[in-house]
Amino acid sequence: MRLLLDSNAYSLFFRGHMQVGELVARADEILLSAVVVGELLAAFRDGSRFEQNLAELRTTLDSPLVTFVPVGTVTADRYSRIVASLRKRGRPIPANDAWIAAHAMETGADLVSADRHFEHVDGIAWVPVSID
Repeated sequence: MRLLLDSNAYSLFFRGHMQVGELVARADEILLSAVVVGELLAAFRDGSRFEQNLAELRTTLDSPLVTFVPVGTVTADRYSRIVASLRKRGRPIPANDAWIAAHAMETGADLVSADRHFEHVDGIAWVPVSID
């Protein structure tokens, strides 16, 4: 099973969240979108543990089970389709989440996220997790 972790799922995993931990343990491959990495880095810069969090992220990205997914033209096309579809239905989502959904769609990975608005994105396999 391929999993693409949203930033909240990544954070939950490193805080010992049982459900996310079990999903990660069963995965054959973990994907991290360039957009997720950007969100994480921005959050790290706002926190008091920047160096520790950055080291943890680098270790994660160096793992043979983790694949970094860059933004390319296929991602951009998927993003545009997702945004257009959601706008037509009156269900827009944050732009970064549309990019993350595009990566999930492009890679065929299950998207692990606590964000409920992913249920409105057609064409992705969304694995909802609870924050508690």
